[in-house]
Amino acid sequence: MTKLGFAMSRFMTLLFAVACGMAVANIYFAQPLLDAIAGEFSIDRSAIGMIITVTQICYALGLILLVPLGDLMNQRRLIAGQMLLSVLALVTVGLAPTIAVLLAGMAGVGLLAVVTQTLVAFAASLAAPADRGRVIGVVTSGIVIGILLARTVAGILADAAGWRAVYLASAGATLLLAVALFRALPNIRCERATISYFGLLRSVIYLFKQERILRIRGVLALLIFTAFSILWTSLVLPLSVPPFAFSYSEIGLFGLVGVAGALAAAKAGRLADRGLGQRTTGIALALLLLSWLPISLIEFSLWGLIVGIIVLDFAVQAVHVTNQSMIMSVRPESRSRLTAGYMIFYSIGSAVGSIASTAVYAYAGWNGVCILGASVSALALLYWTLSRGRLFFLPI
Repeated sequence: MTKLGFAMSRFMTLLFAVACGMAVANIYFAQPLLDAIAGEFSIDRSAIGMIITVTQICYALGLILLVPLGDLMNQRRLIAGQMLLSVLALVTVGLAPTIAVLLAGMAGVGLLAVVTQTLVAFAASLAAPADRGRVIGVVTSGIVIGILLARTVAGILADAAGWRAVYLASAGATLLLAVALFRALPNIRCERATISYFGLLRSVIYLFKQERILRIRGVLALLIFTAFSILWTSLVLPLSVPPFAFSYSEIGLFGLVGVAGALAAAKAGRLADRGLGQRTTGIALALLLLSWLPISLIEFSLWGLIVGIIVLDFAVQAVHVTNQSMIMSVRPESRSRLTAGYMIFYSIGSAVGSIASTAVYAYAGWNGVCILGASVSALALLYWTLSRGRLFFLPI
């Protein structure tokens, strides 16, 4: 039992993971569907990336404006309420008659998908201290698996019933999860902030100033998710044209490959519980850099690509779980704000990776994308190495 009188059972941990995966998948469904959406709304292919950009920008706004509310409000009601609003946003996208309505719906999807981070912070609060890393590892694995399977599910549904069916089906699944969570989550009062909403938002900035671990791990999150997004945003481009010319469903299946790496890295939280977070980070960042070599061999071997995807997703997930486990060990009363601050870096990294990868692919092809990804990965490893020495010029 935790100090709140509630034990995080295995079932409850898995429910958190499923809910997180479903919520975050909503902002990644569009990636394999961009061609279909562009065709229906007559959007130039060079401009279709704005759908992803709008979603990511609004996700970042949600991190700033909504996630800190977990330190101020009843989290059970907050989570259920945000998921119900997500249902409305998803239906709006699925029924959108114009590009303006589509973008408005996607903005709502991005804004409300941050319920994922409210769930992570709540799970960390409910877990016993000695078990917190493991719980965060399982829940965070749900997030990464949701990101990866989003492409698979979206591809299969789009081939079978069109891209709109993806969002309408997700609306139904999200509604069911909202009801399940409201029934299952404990209606308890955690330690809460006693300041106003705007004071709560300002305090996120103060946490950056006061918590060195948040600054270091935030920068690492920016870099690893830039690399992650560089791969997954641009992967559809070489696979959808000759000599491969894969369908949406076939491209989506590559997401299943990444799940293997994400599941394998779930135990990184246990290593953090044992005080091995720094060692785990260093090894994972080295693997992240090495993963780009087999990924670059896509023209010669799809098996090489598959191996590279598994290694890359393992590395990103291991660092991400370790980051959150280490951050959640400080300031129990501020876990939602710590999560918000950390995930802002994640969101920036995802947006930068999406924009940069498509631009580089247009200019330099797949080899250019791999060089970009390897460069970002090398920068992450270098930053972690230098941060261990507390050098003055680092933002730490």
